[in-house]
Amino acid sequence: MVAENFEAKALADHWISHRLADGRESVFFADPGHAIPTEIIDDRKLDPRGEPGELRLDRLTGDWVAVAAHRQSRTYLPPKEQCPLCPSVGGRHSEIPTEDFDVVVFENRFPSLGPALGQIHSPELGAPITDAPVPAVGRCEVVVFTPDHAGSFGSLTDERARTVVEAWAHRTRELSAKEGIEQVFIFENRGQDIGVTLHHPHGQIYAYPYVTPTAKKIAQRARDHFEKTQTALLGEILESEIADGSRIVSRGEHFTVFVPYAARWPLEAHLVPHRHVPDFAALTEEEKDELAIMYRDLLRRFDGLYDTPTPYIAAWHQAPINDADREATRLHLQLTSPRRAADKLKFLAGSEAAMGAFINDITPEQTAARLREVSL
Repeated sequence: MVAENFEAKALADHWISHRLADGRESVFFADPGHAIPTEIIDDRKLDPRGEPGELRLDRLTGDWVAVAAHRQSRTYLPPKEQCPLCPSVGGRHSEIPTEDFDVVVFENRFPSLGPALGQIHSPELGAPITDAPVPAVGRCEVVVFTPDHAGSFGSLTDERARTVVEAWAHRTRELSAKEGIEQVFIFENRGQDIGVTLHHPHGQIYAYPYVTPTAKKIAQRARDHFEKTQTALLGEILESEIADGSRIVSRGEHFTVFVPYAARWPLEAHLVPHRHVPDFAALTEEEKDELAIMYRDLLRRFDGLYDTPTPYIAAWHQAPINDADREATRLHLQLTSPRRAADKLKFLAGSEAAMGAFINDITPEQTAARLREVSL
């Protein structure tokens, strides 16, 4: 993109938005005391963005399934010199058209949802059964934690971890306001055993045009509990875990980390705010300060269990955007790993994969004790 077509706006001194060569949005965030990059010019010759894939309704369960055949051609485990998440240096062009940055978020070049936005509607129960796909509207974004190709969120400095949390809050707020978006999901897949396709430290954000099955189930339980008790279900769970104490990993002024009573995975921990807050955008500055460090340190505990890095999925559960769910559903992290020993992974068996009926070979109390013992 030539300089005269550069589209940018800076609504605060710590972030700036611009457009990549094919029109995708890219947002740069700066650490405290750092400057936003000024030379951001993407002059690559990229193909125009394609149309969205399809959303198909599973008529048996009522769940939406995205069909995104175009993702078969996405980048897969490239060598460092071809990494699309490293800075553009020395004539090598990447997805980040500048020689240095702190944190950047950009629209995925191979999205499962989008680039178009819009609303979708599920057929009414009892309506004639048809196989009519709808466009897979929504938004998929990539969050790059650092310009360094090696490392992880767990190796970030205090300042950089805080900048990432600020980026999550910003994107949650922005995406929640877009047409048709019903849920914003922030997550990170770490490790080849989990299935990552890029080694560079990064996470993702999906903005769905529907409420996902897991979020719908959690929200329904939270609503039912709130209607009966006028209290938040996760708040009561947190109080119960604190009172018991055996599964607590760490506590701060604003957040607590614990291994849940009914943990499904051999390594699982939840990070929960003490105050009822629906999403990242609703956190105070003090809460974001503490969250950045407690989350970073929790990842270090996972890595400290063994001599090699632990694969994990970090899933940030935020309340769906509709008002009915926000007073009952609380923001929280569910961090899970299939690693059950230094050289063993848990694979989902028939009962778990087909029926969702999990069997855990390690007690949550044992897991919590091991995580507490890790030296940070």
